[in-house]
Amino acid sequence: MPTLATLNHLDRAAFTGALGHLFEHSPWVADETWPQRPFRDAAHLHAALCATMRAAAPARQLVLIRAHPDLAGRLARQNALTAESTREQASAGLNRLTDDELAEFQRLNTAYLARFGFPFIICARLNAKSAILAAMQTRLPNTAELEFSTALGEIEKIAQIRLNDLLEKTT
Repeated sequence: MPTLATLNHLDRAAFTGALGHLFEHSPWVADETWPQRPFRDAAHLHAALCATMRAAAPARQLVLIRAHPDLAGRLARQNALTAESTREQASAGLNRLTDDELAEFQRLNTAYLARFGFPFIICARLNAKSAILAAMQTRLPNTAELEFSTALGEIEKIAQIRLNDLLEKTT
């Protein structure tokens, strides 16, 4: 994996290839951030990536939000998540749910998707399964605008951790 110095010298395709996974199934974030090189440090790179995401049209942001899988959802049960999502959900214990917990996740995922039109997003690596369930219940009554903004904020946290993981592998 590349160092920050290496990332700053990559061509656009290689940069996008190295960082495209930071935003779930949305390599366009890295691709459109590439022209802003060089980045002073990881924080500068993360801020630039997030600014690219935030500057996108709401429809494009919605596609990004919808690219995220349900927590403990069908894709997880089918082992069809990205490697990153698999690790993140496992870190919160979502791969070790009781039948009752799984049923509650499914109920809340369905209710959330029906209400907002996109999946519930939370940075699983910063939360345990009990905290995630509580957040799902707490956030369900929110407005669509608040949840859209919250989802983008959680995506920023996820990308930060993924970037840190990538750069830690090289030090």
